[in-house]
Amino acid sequence: MFVGAQHLWLMLPWQDWAALALFVFGWIGYAHFASRRAKVQHTLLATTNHHRTLWMRQVTYRDQRIVDAAVAQNLASSPSFWASTTILVLGGLLAVLGTNEKATELVKDLPFAARTSMLVFDMKIIVLLAVFVYAFFRFTWSMRVYSFGAILVGAAPNVEVFDAGEADRDAFAERAGKLMGMAAESFADGLRAYYMAFAVIGWFVSPVAFALGTLAVLFVLYRREFRSDVLTVLRF
Repeated sequence: MFVGAQHLWLMLPWQDWAALALFVFGWIGYAHFASRRAKVQHTLLATTNHHRTLWMRQVTYRDQRIVDAAVAQNLASSPSFWASTTILVLGGLLAVLGTNEKATELVKDLPFAARTSMLVFDMKIIVLLAVFVYAFFRFTWSMRVYSFGAILVGAAPNVEVFDAGEADRDAFAERAGKLMGMAAESFADGLRAYYMAFAVIGWFVSPVAFALGTLAVLFVLYRREFRSDVLTVLRF
């Protein structure tokens, strides 16, 4: 096993390792940066979390919460769709991994693709698999957390209980809104993984395309989460 790992290390040029390191640390670093900035700046996630808390507060004033339950169910349908799609993507990648010899020959016929061995080609597919496996876990966790949020909506005390002071509106809204925000954050992580997968596709062309694709994707993510027109409209 050690010999195989050493063989792979020697077969892959330093440019590829550098591009892969930029991808991994760029992704992790951006996720950490976005999470930290959300606490001090009105990012897209922080802004929508504010509106989720307002939504949960409005729940405490409604006798009939059918609309709220429907909205919670609709929110959970999005990660469910993406989780199902991710399963199909994983199946396709595993199929490619099982026929790597034919896939390698096909890639070699492309004029713009880098010529690599089957071992290196397998490594690139495995990196893609890891990205989509991560996305699958984040989407499925988002589904579960949304279901927990729906339970909180269903278990919310009646309006009379809140009006009588037997239940705290602010405490309920804060807790339920935070739970919905956690579900949304998990869903956003899954979508972010899809974006990063496009950067990995550039690796099949060249390590330079991989590195540039990583930087381009990170820039797009930053623009949408911190500088988008949607954020301007939603900002409170």
